[in-house]
Amino acid sequence: MPHEEALRNAQLFSQLSSKDLNRLGRAVVERNYKKGETIVKEGEQAVAFFIIVQGKVDVTQAAGSKKAQTLNALGPGQTFGEMALLDGGPRAATVKALEDTTCLVLSRWDFVAELQTSPHMAVAMLPVLSRRLREVEAKLAATH
Repeated sequence: MPHEEALRNAQLFSQLSSKDLNRLGRAVVERNYKKGETIVKEGEQAVAFFIIVQGKVDVTQAAGSKKAQTLNALGPGQTFGEMALLDGGPRAATVKALEDTTCLVLSRWDFVAELQTSPHMAVAMLPVLSRRLREVEAKLAATH
């Protein structure tokens, strides 16, 4: 299954079994975005997680200022919107397609439904989430 391989390559899902990846693969939807198209907007309600299959995106954040700062450029195999899966809060950044881009999209509702039937999936993802949090904390400490 092509979606299963893309899911396996996403850091968040790297510790899941083939069976779990197959289940998530049935829940994702492939979406295409044109160059310049806004995929998610800072401040909007977050409802989905994205895995870039092909193309490139720009991640920017205004955070109250008038001019947005580029945080990152992401490409194939990289992800954004992880927090949407966990808390469904507002988007922390805007993501725009730098070129025609294809993403696999997993809604929070589908993700939560999978976790409710397979709680071991959540346990498998905890080390990855913890590592990501430590990376962010280290970056913050380095800037202060």
